[in-house]
Amino acid sequence: MGSAQDEQAIGHRAALLRKILTDLAIMTVIGLFLAIIGPFGTIANPFPVRLLSWLAFAYIGYVIYSPMSFVVERMHRGLDLPLLPLWIFATLIATVPMTVMVYIVQFMPNWPPVPPLDEALMSYFYVFVIGGGVTLLFNVIGSGGENSQREDSGVDDRVEAAVTEQSPPARPADTLPVPPSNPLIDQLPGELGSDVIALEMEDHYVRVHTALGSELVLMRLRDAMAYLSDVEGRQVHRSWWVARLAVEDIKREGRNVRLVLSGGLEAPVARAQVSELKTAGWI
Repeated sequence: MGSAQDEQAIGHRAALLRKILTDLAIMTVIGLFLAIIGPFGTIANPFPVRLLSWLAFAYIGYVIYSPMSFVVERMHRGLDLPLLPLWIFATLIATVPMTVMVYIVQFMPNWPPVPPLDEALMSYFYVFVIGGGVTLLFNVIGSGGENSQREDSGVDDRVEAAVTEQSPPARPADTLPVPPSNPLIDQLPGELGSDVIALEMEDHYVRVHTALGSELVLMRLRDAMAYLSDVEGRQVHRSWWVARLAVEDIKREGRNVRLVLSGGLEAPVARAQVSELKTAGWI
């Protein structure tokens, strides 16, 4: 069992490393492109200077902006907030340290003077335009599969409701157990069993929750749901699928509703799904 877990951990690290290297390669291309066109007056500088400057800005920007993906996703899942406003807010915040770094690099090796307010705001605007554009490229236009970003919560809820309506009728888990040849169950350590109570999307992975623990599996949420089509359950949130027999309680916090599952696990419910769950007798 330990060997299988080690292999999965190595696979997870390898996937993360591939993603980082791919992102850095893209940032190199972006830096080269900006060095060639020389925006915001940098065209007056010699090309080698432009190239070194824009590559430095590209790599620094990646370090500053990329963690925003983690923050946005956690806030989106935990608070059920629309993605677009979260991304705008995160980009506005990340642009502050990025503007400071750009300003410092321009004066290196000397320490820069404190800029007047109008110059600071203009620099912030320029950095926001480029940083926001690259962030849009990475997290909205370039994303695909289950982790693709939608424009607002209304679209999210309609898509989610459509997926739920198209799901085939299921049979209870206790009358039809998941077959041992199931591609999803086959990737779980034996000590977790096959009694799946929930699926939780994490980037390009799915965290499979069972009655005995959880495990990350490299799989899209829609595919994992398909492998559990014989288990009575439904997608209650963009990032969550829940088995009905695992629901033990309902937690309400204002307009937010969460399903309390076996072992204290909590799954958020999208607002568009609340009425559907009431109709189905879940809550």
